[in-house]
Amino acid sequence: MKQTLSILIVSLALISAGCGRGGGAAPFAMPPPVVTVSAAITRDVPQYLDEIGTCTAQQYVTVTPQVTGPITERHFIDGAEINTSEELFTIDTRPFKAALDQAVANQQQSVATLEFARIEFARMKELLSTKAVSQDDYDTKKNAYDVAEAQLAANTAAVAAAKLNLEYCSIKSPIDGRAGQRLVDVGNVVTANQTGLLVVQTLDPIYADFTCAESDLPDVRRHANEGTLKVLVRLPADSGDGIAGTLTFIDSQVQDQTGTVKLRATLPNADRHFWPGQFVDVRLILNVEKNAVLVPMAAQQIGQSGPYVYVVKKDSTADLRPVTLGQRQGDMVVIEKGVSAGENVIVAGQMLVMPGGKVQVQQPPQAQPPATAGADSTQPGAKS
Repeated sequence: MKQTLSILIVSLALISAGCGRGGGAAPFAMPPPVVTVSAAITRDVPQYLDEIGTCTAQQYVTVTPQVTGPITERHFIDGAEINTSEELFTIDTRPFKAALDQAVANQQQSVATLEFARIEFARMKELLSTKAVSQDDYDTKKNAYDVAEAQLAANTAAVAAAKLNLEYCSIKSPIDGRAGQRLVDVGNVVTANQTGLLVVQTLDPIYADFTCAESDLPDVRRHANEGTLKVLVRLPADSGDGIAGTLTFIDSQVQDQTGTVKLRATLPNADRHFWPGQFVDVRLILNVEKNAVLVPMAAQQIGQSGPYVYVVKKDSTADLRPVTLGQRQGDMVVIEKGVSAGENVIVAGQMLVMPGGKVQVQQPPQAQPPATAGADSTQPGAKS
């Protein structure tokens, strides 16, 4: 094995020496690497914060009864869209109807008592002027009249309360929204102000609750004081920028354990695209940067000194440019320093590129017109 290797080495040396003496063939040179370039562009781009949030209903109401009694009817379907004042449940009305009848009877009795007391008091008032009755008799009749008047007021209030309790037997939705799953069925006895019957949530508009870092709060507040901030909200599986909303709430304190501040966006949700409790991606637009320089994300490289890109100069040499990166904008990234608009940056083939070395720019393929079987008579100049 060693002998074979020695022979191979000697042979290569002889070949090399022969090539050196021949003076015929030129030394081998590597061709310039083939690269793909893209021109840096300028565009107005947003400055933003990307956060994770959750959807929350704008209104969340647990419907509870205001009187005690058995449920006799249910008037909705679980999960239905319901309107304000739409009837949901009915409580047995019979005891409350009886209480109202009794209150009305007491009121009528008080009316009769008051009328009698008024007549006697008027008669006693006339007799007092003629000194036919004593002051004590007069005061007694006046007191009886005042008591009858107060009793009528009390019984009138009792009638109003009885009517209200009878109305409470019909349990209605306090808000527009979507009904959840019912919590009780017909036949259950419910207790006033205690038993939960149903949860109703308003889904349009809907809230997106999220947080920002304590360090970002000054920028958020400063831009919010300048005007309403735009928020883009999307589900993780959505494509596109998301649904536009506005920042409507900044919490009044920093949360101790996390060092974050709670924020809230309000956005339309007529199509029920968002659902309470869902996780969402939230982008808070702070400002719009005018005429920012952008290059494709594929152009950026990371070295020991930080990020850089290769710029192809007019003489087809590659110039290594350290750059200061800004925020990502889709498949582009902002270059704050290092590249000017219109310069060509290498987006593919960087592995073989040497700083200052020549490169061969690959031209993008030109689109070919579709082949046609014959002339289209609808085109200008076609023969008829």
